Amino acid sequence: MYTTVPAVTEHLNLAPLLTTTLMVAVALMAGGGSFLGLAAIRRAGPVATIRGAVLTAAATLVLIGWAPDETTVICAYILFGLAVGALDVGVNARAAAIESAYGRSIFGSFYMAWSVGGVVAALLTAGAARLEWPVAGGLSVQACTVLLLAVCIRTHTLPSSSAGPPDTVAQLPLGRRLWTRLIPFGLVLLVVYVVDSTVSAWSAVYLRQTLAASLTVAPLAYAAYQAGTVVGRAATDRLVQRFGAVAVVRTAALLVAGALAGMAAAPSWPFAVLAAGAVGLGASVLAPLCLASAARLRPAASEAVLARLNLFNYVGVITGGAVSGLLGSTGQFRLAYAAPAALAVLLLAAARHFTQQPPGSANGSCALGPGTVAL
Repeated sequence: MYTTVPAVTEHLNLAPLLTTTLMVAVALMAGGGSFLGLAAIRRAGPVATIRGAVLTAAATLVLIGWAPDETTVICAYILFGLAVGALDVGVNARAAAIESAYGRSIFGSFYMAWSVGGVVAALLTAGAARLEWPVAGGLSVQACTVLLLAVCIRTHTLPSSSAGPPDTVAQLPLGRRLWTRLIPFGLVLLVVYVVDSTVSAWSAVYLRQTLAASLTVAPLAYAAYQAGTVVGRAATDRLVQRFGAVAVVRTAALLVAGALAGMAAAPSWPFAVLAAGAVGLGASVLAPLCLASAARLRPAASEAVLARLNLFNYVGVITGGAVSGLLGSTGQFRLAYAAPAALAVLLLAAARHFTQQPPGSANGSCALGPGTVAL
C-alpha cells in the first residue's frame, strides 16, 4: 500500500497535508486494530484472525485503487489500518507460541516472510508504473496476490502443552511490574517504527520530489529497504544463536544510524536506494527480537502483552510518518532521515534488556493452550 501513495496522491490530486493525515490515520487505526485482533484471537484463534485480516486488507486495496473521491479513499485507508493491526497482533502471537513450543529463535523467520511481501508489493508497483497501468489496476493485482496468500495459509499442530484454554490464559492479569519491564522494549519499538515509517511511507515520495526520480524508479527505495529486511531477518535467528541477542541488537543499531545518515545525504536516487537497503538490513532484526524478548516476560499471556506493546509500534509509525511528511511538505525530506539517525544510536542503551529463547525450553507454556495450530 505504501508504495502506491505517490500514484494515489497524483490520481486523486490529494493535498500533501491530506496525504500525511491519511498515513497518520492508518497508524492510529492499526493501534485499534491490534486490540480488535486480540479480541478475535480470544474468540476464534490466531489463524482465523490472520485469515480474516488478510481478506479485509485485500478488499481495502481494491477500494483504494477504485476510489472515486477523497471520502472513499479516506474510509478505505482507515479500514486498511484496522486490518493491518489485527494481522500484526495475530502473527506476533502465533510466532511467540511457536517459539515457546520449539525452544529456539524463530521470530526473525516470521518477519522475513512479511518483508518478502513488501518487496513483492514494491516491484508490482514499479512494474505497473512501467507499463503505465492506472493505479486501480496496480492495486487490484496486489489485492489478488494478497487473496492468494489467504488461500495458501496452512496450519500445523504445536507440541502438546499443559496450558489452559485460550480464553482463560489470555485474560490473566499482567500486573504493574510487567509494564515497567516493557518500557525498554516499547522505546525500542518506538524508535524502530519511526525509522520504518519514515522509509516505508515516504521513501517513494522522497525519491520523487527531492531526488527527481520517475514514478517507475520511486518505489525502488522501498523495495531495497524490504530486500534488506529479508536478508537481515533470514539471518537473524542464526546470528542470535551464535552471538547472542545483545550483540546483534547493538550492531544493528549502529548500522541503522549510519545508513540513515547516508540516505539523508544521498546526492541522487541510486545512492538513496542503496542506503535504504542498508537501513532495512539493520532495522530488520530489532522488532522481532524486541517482541520475542517481551513475549518471554509472560509466556502464558503473550498475545495480551504483544497487543499492548504494539501501541509503541504505532506511536512510532505516527511520529515518523507525521514528522517526515510535514518536513517533506516543506521540502526538508533530508532532515526527516537525518533526525532518526540520532535516535537509532539510543538503542544501544536498551540492548542489554534483550534475551533469547533458552535451548530445550519447549515446556508447554504457549499462550493458546494444548493442541493449538499455527502458521
